Amino acid sequence: MKLLLSFSPSIIAAALLTSCGNPGTPNPNQTAALKAVHVNPHQPGTYAHFRAQKGYPRNYGVWKNEAVLARTNSSNSSIRIDLSDQRGYLMNGTELAMDYPISSGRSKYPTPTGNFRILEKIRSDKRSSTYGKIYDAEGTLVNGDADSRKDPVPEGGKYVGASMPYWMRITWDGVGMHRGRVPRYPASHGCIRTYSKAVSTVFAKTRIGTRVSVVR
Repeated sequence: MKLLLSFSPSIIAAALLTSCGNPGTPNPNQTAALKAVHVNPHQPGTYAHFRAQKGYPRNYGVWKNEAVLARTNSSNSSIRIDLSDQRGYLMNGTELAMDYPISSGRSKYPTPTGNFRILEKIRSDKRSSTYGKIYDAEGTLVNGDADSRKDPVPEGGKYVGASMPYWMRITWDGVGMHRGRVPRYPASHGCIRTYSKAVSTVFAKTRIGTRVSVVR
């Protein structure tokens, strides 16, 4: 014997709303649940946790292995620069002492890749002889991104090279590491701008002759 059930249209409509929801008015709790939540699965303080942070490698985080850093000095250090990640790595042998942000040369002025050594170190009072600013005779800035080789200086005006403290030269044609503005993308004229919270440590832990590898 078949049992026939009959439901009114209002009951059917209520059932549909209960089971499927109204697409025109989403439930706020359901919407929040659908949003991706970044969960770092690693133990805080570890390098794995640092690298798993949201935004890495293009954030401003600096990671230090304090134990390795304490025994790192100018006789056992080396530097690795990763142009793809825009990060620098201070090494002690095969051990990582510090991971920090850098900004390398933009496409028009690419930072060279390869193996180098620090050729010169100047803590302060280092200015670029090629790139800087040009002022007129009244001291008004007329060119904020000047190339001294081709941009004219007005009569009575002057060229002021860009400040490059904590200078660590790696090529004789003007490429080096130094403190500077570090946006999270390549922005320099070829130099490796080093984040202000890391550059003094890099400078202190290296010497003329320290190996620097630059990879892409």
